[in-house]
Amino acid sequence: MPSNWKRSPEELHKTYIANTEAFYKAAGRGLAGDLDRFVTDCACQLWSRSGGVTQDHVNAINQLYSKGTVTPKWLLWELTGRVCENGEFLPPLFFWTLAENDRLRGTDYSRVFIRMLTNILLTLAAVDDDVTFAEAEYITEVGDKLNAICDSSGVKPSKPALKAADYVTSSEPAFTDKHPVSALGGAQGAKSASKAPEQAREKPDYDALMAQLEELVGLDDIKKDVKSLVNLIKVRKLRQEAGLPCPDLSLHLVFLGNPGTGKTTVARILAGLYAAIGVLSKGQLVEVDRGGLVAGYVGQTALKTQEVIQSAMGGVLFIDEAYALTTGAENDFGQEAVDTILKAMEDHRDDLVVIVAGYTNLMTDFINSNPGLQSRFNKYFYFEDYDGDQLMQIFTGRCAKNGYVLTGEAEAKAKQYFSDLYANRDGNFGNARDVRNVFEDMVVRQADRLSALETPPDKDALMAITPDDFPS
Repeated sequence: MPSNWKRSPEELHKTYIANTEAFYKAAGRGLAGDLDRFVTDCACQLWSRSGGVTQDHVNAINQLYSKGTVTPKWLLWELTGRVCENGEFLPPLFFWTLAENDRLRGTDYSRVFIRMLTNILLTLAAVDDDVTFAEAEYITEVGDKLNAICDSSGVKPSKPALKAADYVTSSEPAFTDKHPVSALGGAQGAKSASKAPEQAREKPDYDALMAQLEELVGLDDIKKDVKSLVNLIKVRKLRQEAGLPCPDLSLHLVFLGNPGTGKTTVARILAGLYAAIGVLSKGQLVEVDRGGLVAGYVGQTALKTQEVIQSAMGGVLFIDEAYALTTGAENDFGQEAVDTILKAMEDHRDDLVVIVAGYTNLMTDFINSNPGLQSRFNKYFYFEDYDGDQLMQIFTGRCAKNGYVLTGEAEAKAKQYFSDLYANRDGNFGNARDVRNVFEDMVVRQADRLSALETPPDKDALMAITPDDFPS
């Protein structure tokens, strides 16, 4: 380990044991040999993303496994060769068997395995002085692919859900002590859970938030970016715990895209995730635009903006159409709001995150208008327009949520409508907002049709949507 590693040389080994023992107690030790080899392969793939192998990585492999087992004593050139040979992550065969057994027995050991592996990879990513975003993306990829196998195999979700934010180190309680109900079940788990501090129970639920993110229509690249950003933050926390240097990391973000593409929804989920992993104290989202920040007289804008900032402390300040703050006349007070926000971002960097959002071109001009903005906002999330199929998916989801059922002809008409809407979109295209407007128009049309009936409609009629109810 590097000379500034403040824990004992066995720290990595203890972390590995703390996680694997939790899994073995739940699922048995039948996978011990396969697991050690698999983790070595994952370590090589992880470090291949960091741009090179150092003696720190060699030391990490040699410290990793249980005492008394036959482990390779890697030389630097041998490990370098392994790293160069590793490519895309492929789930191991034993995991498929584990997931199938879970389905047959009603257990969730494969879910526990994913949690254990994530903890280990987060620790392995922190063994050198250069944790890259690509390493965080790899950890996200591993978790996604393994969870997909669990989902396709019908493995039940862990109840209560495992908290991926609570990584295990040897200086913390063992995994089985922290999550006895999830991993093992039984009275011991109930007893430990009852002792959990009230504040911990009030934190946003990490897994529930990630489930909300996954349920959003489309946004595949955004989902990957959010997961990778969260993993990068968790790795950074590990390095801080270990006394290792941490390069500067800005949590402030720029959301680029057209209206109705889910920017506010993702910002709200991200605020909760930041709180769940401990980088924000509350996790609320405060949404505001120019009108909520700028006043009409000198000096009032700063006060108005400070009030908004105060309400966002501990959470995320989301500024929609932020470019409007710098597109006014020469004597406009928008710049005063920008200056106040920039100062707050510096003064409260540990408990305030700012996300600015708007059209791509206008937001680019906004960020480039001020060196302070350029230095504080250096990560961009691009929200693509929803295509016709995705608009239809959003629409049918809204119908199902509100108890409406499309007839076959109405469904065909809706598909064609949203396909045409996307194909002929212009600068006024509203994405999900257009879907909401169509839905509300449909409800009115159905109400008019049903009101004209001579006899009161039954339940099925109240739910049915016909082609006549859908706009042309």
